[in-house]
Amino acid sequence: MDLNTKNIQLQYEGYFNTPSLWNGDKIFGLKQFKINKFPTSKFEGAIFKNLRLGKRVERFVTHELNQHQGIKILAENVQIQNGKTTVGEIDCILTANEKPVHLEIIYKFYLYDKTVGTTELEHWIGPNRKDSLVDKLTKLKEKQLPLLYNTYTSKLLEKLNLKSKNIEQQVCFKAQLFVPLELINSSFNEINNECIKGFYIHFEKLKQLADCKFYIPSKINWLQEVQTHVKWISYTRFYTKIEEIIKEETAPLCWIKYPNGTMQKLFVVWWK
Repeated sequence: MDLNTKNIQLQYEGYFNTPSLWNGDKIFGLKQFKINKFPTSKFEGAIFKNLRLGKRVERFVTHELNQHQGIKILAENVQIQNGKTTVGEIDCILTANEKPVHLEIIYKFYLYDKTVGTTELEHWIGPNRKDSLVDKLTKLKEKQLPLLYNTYTSKLLEKLNLKSKNIEQQVCFKAQLFVPLELINSSFNEINNECIKGFYIHFEKLKQLADCKFYIPSKINWLQEVQTHVKWISYTRFYTKIEEIIKEETAPLCWIKYPNGTMQKLFVVWWK
């Protein structure tokens, strides 16, 4: 198995083992699509080398769904057009036990920052503070899911011999969550706490981790679980590399290996 194929398989396994961000429809009334878990399979789809993380996850979801006899994918990644203007994109329409479902697919990385917003959900933000969980939930509720009922989507539904009123809308919303180091053992009421994958720390406070080793995976490998057999680097080398990234006001996801051999994920952030 070449390195690229191996990495894609590890990305798929990382996606597969990431839990849903919530169960049922407890957040914003958005219902999570429940997929019965089989053992992790070998990913057999084609992935272009530069395919970005979000699109990769869509391929992984499709592969997982195809393992189930009761699920049939009818359409995926369909651009809805008004002439030459793209109105939006439908991620997936499928039947689960012959019932039609419109499925939107989301995979995110969020950090818990109590200084943002006033509610627990509002405290979850993107690593570079450019987006937030509530922003994404609002977009799903107000833009992405209503696209099913848009006039310009009717052509697609006619082709599939479906009526929008008979289609249930659900989401596959997975996330990796990170909390400040001091809250690493906390639990939260609104989200699935199994999604907490590690902590984040400000660049200026890195010195407290000086006796550890580190690895900086590429962004598409953020999906992977921490791997043992990588080229771990010393704190000194890590600090130099991170300093360059932080200057660009980018928060990288990293892997940390403690002196006792324990490993974890963390984000190093540039903001306070």
